[in-house]
Amino acid sequence: MRMTNKIMRNNSLYNINQTKIMEDKLTNQMTNQSKIVRPSDDPVVAIRALRLRSNVTSVTQYHDKNAADADQWLTVTADALATIDSVLKNLYEQATGAANKYETSEDLSIILEQMKSLTKEFYASGNVDYAGRYVFSGFRTDTAITFSAEDIAQMKKHPVSYNLTESIGYESISTINYTDFSVLDKGLPAGAAATESYEQYVTNTTMYRFRLAYNDIDSKDENGNPKLPTLTQNGTALNNITSYATAEDAYKAVADGTEKGIAFVAGTGELVFSKDFYENQFKEGDRFEVNYDKSNWKEGDINPVHYFPCTETKDDGQQIIYNKVKEDQDIYYDVGFNQKIQVNTVTTEVFTHDVQRDMDDFYSQSLQQLKAIETKISDLEKKMQDLPEDSAAYQELSLQMEGAKKADSYIRENIQKKFENQITKYQKYRDDNDLAITNNATRGSRLDLITERLSSQKATFKELQTDNEGIDITQVAVELSSAELTYQAALMATGKIMQTNLMNYI
Repeated sequence: MRMTNKIMRNNSLYNINQTKIMEDKLTNQMTNQSKIVRPSDDPVVAIRALRLRSNVTSVTQYHDKNAADADQWLTVTADALATIDSVLKNLYEQATGAANKYETSEDLSIILEQMKSLTKEFYASGNVDYAGRYVFSGFRTDTAITFSAEDIAQMKKHPVSYNLTESIGYESISTINYTDFSVLDKGLPAGAAATESYEQYVTNTTMYRFRLAYNDIDSKDENGNPKLPTLTQNGTALNNITSYATAEDAYKAVADGTEKGIAFVAGTGELVFSKDFYENQFKEGDRFEVNYDKSNWKEGDINPVHYFPCTETKDDGQQIIYNKVKEDQDIYYDVGFNQKIQVNTVTTEVFTHDVQRDMDDFYSQSLQQLKAIETKISDLEKKMQDLPEDSAAYQELSLQMEGAKKADSYIRENIQKKFENQITKYQKYRDDNDLAITNNATRGSRLDLITERLSSQKATFKELQTDNEGIDITQVAVELSSAELTYQAALMATGKIMQTNLMNYI
């Protein structure tokens, strides 16, 4: 083949250009710290790089964001549960020491105020939030478990009513003891024998009840007509319910046999019935549903949307139905490839209405009865001081005093039993809370293992990514220097060749 100067020049320019391309490639590698700039540089490396980058991005999202967020949620929950355990422990200790600690209703009132304060803290601990999301509220992370002062103020401007349905099992029927000493005020019944005394008419009766989750239930409809709750037993409605204005009236009616069915007390949220009614009407395994309305709310009341099937009715007539179908409220975080972990503890696992309702019982029943009998005894003592001991009036008051002291003994015994019962209850509440603490800690331990594995995976993928895309700086620097020398040499050689042409030989 004939080699001309033009061919030599073109070949030289081509080779110089290739050297420049190589030099540019090595320069880009040094600048970008990557083997390739565009996929066409090395399709195999490019495809592998895409996969590894996707893996690194996913692992980084799981490790740095999802797992970290889940860990914070679990930590906030753990702190709240620890506070709740401390509160329940204090309530347990208060109940343990309270049975024989008080002498007067004033002493009892001081003890109950301390327990009331602890009870408020119990529910307040349920309103903790993480990044604006309430941790115990299930899917309703924007709704606290109790109504705040702001909620109540808003309800006063725009009233809200809830229609609730509570499911109650046979085992949830509780007992109460009521001491009736009304004979001290109204006197012995007509026709009482001379040998009878006031003591004989002071009674202490055990009765049974359904205690609803709330007190201050609506007792009248919007037109002012009386309204009763609906109670069904295994799906069959029970219609023998009578409303009473006060708990005292209801207890008396059940105790003396006037009320043969169920006495409803809207103020205390109770459905009370006698032992005979309980034994004849109900049996183990029965299930009950109570449907009622409540529109009177106060700060600290538990929001029913977290617990019951209910319908919220606003002042403009708009209705919202909650919990029509029961569903889990567990929140899961994706913390790995095909790995999820539950981060929340649901309200119903820890926060029961019974803690507050137990306090309501102390105030509405125990404390009030103790105050009443103390007042009665004090009045009798004052009257007796002004009378001769041998007078008929003094003897009458002495008989009344015997009845009053018997009632006082009953009431104090009932309070002591109630405190003893509370010891068992608070221990149960603590057991439930301990279970929640254990479950939360178990999730945290599992998350720690997952996080450790994610950290290892993240390091591994980044190392693979570096091996796939990264360069050996020393090697590239040597190759770049070689390319530069080659380029300079090519220029010199080409320059000498180009100085000679065909005319030099003619």
